[in-house]
Amino acid sequence: MSQILVTGAAGFIGMHTSRMLLERGDTVVGLDNVNDYYSTQLKRDRIKQLSSHPEFALQEVGLEDRDAMGRVFSENQFDSVIHLAAQAGVRYSLENPHAYVDSNLVGFLNVLEECRRHEIGHLTYASSSSVYGANKSIPFRVEDRVDHPVSLYAATKKSNELMAHCYSHLFGIPTTGLRFFTVYGPWGRPDMALWLFTKAILAGQPINVFNHGQMKRDFTFVDDIVQAVVRVNDQVAPMVDNGTTDAPYRVFNIGNNQPVELLHLIGCLEECLGQKADKIMQPMQPGDVPVTFADVDALQDAVDFRPSTPIETGVRRFVDWYRDYHGA
Repeated sequence: MSQILVTGAAGFIGMHTSRMLLERGDTVVGLDNVNDYYSTQLKRDRIKQLSSHPEFALQEVGLEDRDAMGRVFSENQFDSVIHLAAQAGVRYSLENPHAYVDSNLVGFLNVLEECRRHEIGHLTYASSSSVYGANKSIPFRVEDRVDHPVSLYAATKKSNELMAHCYSHLFGIPTTGLRFFTVYGPWGRPDMALWLFTKAILAGQPINVFNHGQMKRDFTFVDDIVQAVVRVNDQVAPMVDNGTTDAPYRVFNIGNNQPVELLHLIGCLEECLGQKADKIMQPMQPGDVPVTFADVDALQDAVDFRPSTPIETGVRRFVDWYRDYHGA
C-alpha cells in the first residue's frame, strides 16, 4: 500500500485513476481546483464516487498556488505523484492562452519543485498526443521529432516533457510522461466530441463534423488508459543512458493503436442511440490534425500492457453511462 498524490482528481482520467488505486488498497490524496472550464457539478459528482472511500482525501488547491502546493506536500508523505491536472483543450487555448501558462507551465514547475524538495520516488505525468503536431510519420513513435506543435496546448505539454527531463537529469527524480490519445468513456468531458455528439443527437440537433468527417483519431477507452497509468507508476522510471539522455526519464504513448474515422465513431453512436445524426460538414479547425495513431510497442515492452477496447464496446459503455447520468 502506498500514499499517492493524484492531481486533477475531479477530472475525467483523475477520478478513474484514483478509484483504481483506492480499490487496490492505496491511500490517495486528490488535488483539484474544481474550476469552471466545464461543469463544476460534474466534477463534484465525480468526487462523490471517491469520497466514500476512507483512504481518500481531497485538497482544493490550484497548481499555480506555490504556497498551497508546498503545504500539501509538507503535510503528507507521498510515495509517488500522478500528475493529471492541466488546463485541457486545443481550441480553448486559442482564446485563453494565459490559463495554459498558469496551470500547465507554472503549475507543473510547482509540482516538479515539490517532488525535488520532498524526494518523491516517482513522478508520472500526463502529456498528450498533440505534441506530435502535424507529424506525417504514421504511427506516431516516441522517438519522432516533436518540435513543431500546432497549438499552445501542445506546446505546453511538450514543455512539460522538457522540464521533467531537466529535473530527472539535475536532481535524479524518476519521471515518466504519458502521451494520451483521445480518451473517452463514462464520466468523460462535456467538451469532447463523443459527449457533444450524444447530447445533440438526443436533442434532435445537428452536429458539426470537422474536416468533412475525414479525421481519424486513436480513440482510447478510459479503463485502458488508467490500467496503463497505474502499471507505469508502479514501475519507477529506470536510469537511461542511450546517447541522448543519462537520466531516470522516459515517455510512452498510450493509445488504442487503431485509428478510427470520425464518421465510423458517429455510426457507432447512432446505432447505440437508435437515432440518426443530422451532420453539418465543416472544414478543419485551427490547431487540429487530420490523424493520430499511437505506436505502443514501448509501453507493452515496459509494463506488458497495450490498450485494446474496441470502439463499439467503448461507445456503448459511454452511452449507457450518459443515459443513466442524465436520465435520458
